[in-house]
Amino acid sequence: MTAYEFAAAPSSRTARAARRLLRVVADAWRALMNRRAFYRLGELSDAELADIGLTRSDLHVAFDGPFGSDPTVRLRVIADERFNAVEDCARRVS
Repeated sequence: MTAYEFAAAPSSRTARAARRLLRVVADAWRALMNRRAFYRLGELSDAELADIGLTRSDLHVAFDGPFGSDPTVRLRVIADERFNAVEDCARRVS
């Protein structure tokens, strides 16, 4: 290892640490925005929730996850499972 490579190594570690920190901050910001959007879903009526393929109980199930988890991810899984189940039933009937 030359002196130049040795001197450059800490800056690359610093850059990696800065990128990691930026990623953590971005993930935290995204989680905060998703949580705010999730809370706004609770303000919708049952009919409005049905229009987007959700029920009030879906919100409760998604919210009961661990504190650090993103409830919108769980909500997406619930909606996808329901959609796939309906599609499977429709295929069997026709």
